[in-house]
Amino acid sequence: MSKVSYEKRGNVAHVTLDRPEVLNAMDLATHEQLAEIWDDFEADESLWVAVLTGAGDRSFSVGQDLKELVARTEAGTAAPSTFGSRGKPGWPRLTERFALAKPVIARVNGYALGGGCELALACDIVVAADHAAFALPEARLGLVAGAGGVFRLTRQIPYRTALGLLMTGRQLPATRAYELGLVNDVVPLAELDDCVNGWVEDILRCAPLAVRAVKEAAQTSSTLSLQQAFATRYTWEERRMWSEDAEEGPRAFTEKRPPRWQGR
Repeated sequence: MSKVSYEKRGNVAHVTLDRPEVLNAMDLATHEQLAEIWDDFEADESLWVAVLTGAGDRSFSVGQDLKELVARTEAGTAAPSTFGSRGKPGWPRLTERFALAKPVIARVNGYALGGGCELALACDIVVAADHAAFALPEARLGLVAGAGGVFRLTRQIPYRTALGLLMTGRQLPATRAYELGLVNDVVPLAELDDCVNGWVEDILRCAPLAVRAVKEAAQTSSTLSLQQAFATRYTWEERRMWSEDAEEGPRAFTEKRPPRWQGR
């Protein structure tokens, strides 16, 4: 039985964690399915952007399936966990696909807790319903936010604010997450799909190689000095620079017509 829904609609991949009965908690089988999906998304040149969400209107994902973890621990099959998922089912997970240049939008429709919050942190654009909440409660369980939460949260919001959330497991309401810059938009649930679609449409108006070049350069240069950033070579920028789309954009502008992007 599939635990993740994967649909392709035009140039858009729709990925839905489909375990609403457990608030879209992720077990090992879910991670295995997600790995296959992200592999396909990355390889399919017709796909330019992905939307990641959870089934239902209560939860994006509450993270690791703790019942499965306890069962594996009692059976003696669960090894101690720490940062990263190397050697575990589904590796590399989205949180460790550092070379993925295609944009991913998180459609957060409720709780984004633990690993679910870490998934959202790994996305490029986050759109949340106004009842959504974010938290990394691992410390309350004797665990650590090992899928990048410790690393990403302290980079995406003020350090002291992030550390307070990590050390207490407190929840961050969607509106506060927006104020801190963790979320791009917060809207009522009834408007969530329209808002997400607006972001998708705006991305699709841009040349796909340009979008990937922007993402790659922004991520790669985030820890570099400006001098180093300018001197660094970026794979997707070099592809964009010599692409047909780099000529099509200015030509379409001067001819006063919509550009016809080829992604090459």
